[in-house]
Amino acid sequence: MLRESSNAKGEGYDLNLLTGAEGDGNIPHGALLVSFADAVLGSDDRQLAEIRTAIRSRMGDAALVDAAAIVATFNAIDRVADSTGIPIEDNKAEATADIRAALGINQFAQARGEIADPRERTDIVRA
Repeated sequence: MLRESSNAKGEGYDLNLLTGAEGDGNIPHGALLVSFADAVLGSDDRQLAEIRTAIRSRMGDAALVDAAAIVATFNAIDRVADSTGIPIEDNKAEATADIRAALGINQFAQARGEIADPRERTDIVRA
């Protein structure tokens, strides 16, 4: 979604923000939002409270609600897909190949001895 909306607006973004790079990734409040996602999934309640306060003061209450909903939704969708073994569709695999490479996502599957790109798997039944 970020890629398509950025392309439509003629804006760029830097995914290196998600892997620890400095800056906002050309996304308004990007570093703060990544810190929030990390804190939500982490175990430091004090840090999470501080980041919530920062989001409210810099972006407003509605932005905190939106950010929390996005983190929760992404976390839930990812867990459902992972737990059921749903592979990414071929067209989405192709469309996200550059993002998955930039973020090193394929390395997780490779570390488990799995084929990272679902288009290369032979055990998937395709419609």
